[in-house]
Amino acid sequence: MEPNGNGNQFSRRTFLRLSGGLTGVALLAACAPAGAPATTGSGEAAAPAAGVTEITFMGWGGAEEDEGVRAAIDVFQEEQPNIKVTWLHTPENYQDKFLANIAAGTPPDTAFIQSATFQTFVRDRVLMDLTDQLEADTLVGADGYFIEPQESQRCTVEGRWYGIGSCWVAPHIYYNADIFTEAGIEPPSNDPDEAWAWDKFVEVAKQLTVDANGNHPGDSGFDPDNIERWGVHWPTWWIPIHSAIEANGGHWIDPDSGLLVLDQPEATQAIQNVADLVLVHQVMPQATAMEALGMSNAQMLENGRLAMAIDGSWALAWIHKIAPTLGTAALPAMKTTATNMQAHLHSALAATQHPEEAWQWVRFLSTPFYQTQFCQIGLWLPSQTALMTEEGLQTWITDGVHPPGYELIATEFVPRFGKVLYQPIGWPRADAIITPALERVWIGDATAEEAMAEAVPQANQVLEEEAAR
Repeated sequence: MEPNGNGNQFSRRTFLRLSGGLTGVALLAACAPAGAPATTGSGEAAAPAAGVTEITFMGWGGAEEDEGVRAAIDVFQEEQPNIKVTWLHTPENYQDKFLANIAAGTPPDTAFIQSATFQTFVRDRVLMDLTDQLEADTLVGADGYFIEPQESQRCTVEGRWYGIGSCWVAPHIYYNADIFTEAGIEPPSNDPDEAWAWDKFVEVAKQLTVDANGNHPGDSGFDPDNIERWGVHWPTWWIPIHSAIEANGGHWIDPDSGLLVLDQPEATQAIQNVADLVLVHQVMPQATAMEALGMSNAQMLENGRLAMAIDGSWALAWIHKIAPTLGTAALPAMKTTATNMQAHLHSALAATQHPEEAWQWVRFLSTPFYQTQFCQIGLWLPSQTALMTEEGLQTWITDGVHPPGYELIATEFVPRFGKVLYQPIGWPRADAIITPALERVWIGDATAEEAMAEAVPQANQVLEEEAAR
C-alpha cells in the first residue's frame, strides 16, 4: 500500500535535506555496490550459502505486512534456492533511511517505491528498467494480466517500466452501521452507480452530528464546542483530497503540461467543500479536536463518536475489528464519482549487481500468491484481473474482514472510477509550498481559491526547474 505502516508521511524537511534534488544521490547509486550485507539480530553479517546470490529488499509496513513479506520470502526461496532475499524492514522514517542508504553507497537491490517520488527516481536513474524482462514474461507480461490502463499509467515513464504496482488501494467510506440503524437512515452503498451526491452526503452528516443536548447543526442552540458525535471525518492529506478534486471534475496535475492545476475552479471548489465540512457545516472535527480526543478514526467509529470515516482501503485491515457493525461505501459524487487509485511500487534499483535475481524477486511479488495474502486481511485491493473474477474473489474475500458487498469496491468502484496520481518530478519541493497553503484553508485563514492562486504558480515554477534539470 502507499502510506507507511504507521500511517505517517515521510518528513519533507528531511527528504529535502537528504536529496537536495536527487541527482547527486543518483550518481552515487549508479556506481555504488548494491545491497550491503544484511546483519542478523546480533549485528553480525548473515552470509549466504555457497552458490547462492543474496539480494536485499527494503520496505515499510506494520506487523501484518512484515509477516506477509517473510512468508513470501520463504516460498520464493523454495522455488528459487539459489537466491537469498534479505528483508530490510523499515517501519519508521522509510524514505529518509532509503535515501541515506543510497547516499552512503549501500542501496538495497529491490525496494518499495512511493508514488510521490517514483518519477523523480526515474529521472535520476535510481531505478532499473524492467521493460524487456516484463514484456518477455509469459505471466506478468501477458495481455490483460493487470487492470489497464491504470497499471501502465503508474509504472511507466515514456513507455518504459521501472517497477510493478504492489496492489491497488483507494479511499472510500467506512461507517458505523448501528448508528445508521438507530437514526433510521439508509446507509450509502458500495455500488458506485448508487453513490450519494455531495449534498445528500452533507445532509446525512448533519443528521448524524449531535451535540450534548441532542441538537444537530442548523438547529437553534446547537453547540459546536460540545459535540458528542460527528457525522464524518475526511482526511486532508493529498490522497483523500485528490479523490475529492476528481469527484468535482478537476485534476491535481494537467496531463499535458505536467504542472499543477489546483488553482482551477473545479479543484478549488472541491478543496473548499472538504474544508466546509468543518468551517460551515460543522459535521467534521478540526484536526486539533481529533488530537485532543487522542483517538483514531477507528476508535471513534467504535465508540460512537464518529458515524462515517473516509479512509484508504488499507485501513480495513484494522477497522474491521471494531465491535459495532461495519459498513463500507463508495465516496460521494460532486459532479462525478471518483476516487484516488494508488499504491507503492516494487522496483529493482539500477545499482544492483544482481539484476536477474532482482527481477525474479520483483516478478514473484507480482504473482497471485503474494497479492492474495494481503487482500485476505483487508490491507490491499487486487491489481490483477484474475483476482476480480467470481472465482478469484473467492480466494480473498474474507468473512469477518470484508463487509457484505465489499467486492463492488474492488470490481466496480476502483477500476471504473479510480484516478491514478503519481506525483511529478520535483514534487517534494513543490509539496513544501502546497501543503502549508492548504493548511491555511483547513483552519479558515484563507479560501481555497485564495490559497491556491498564490501557491500554485510558485510550486509550478519549482516543477519547471526540476523538469529542466
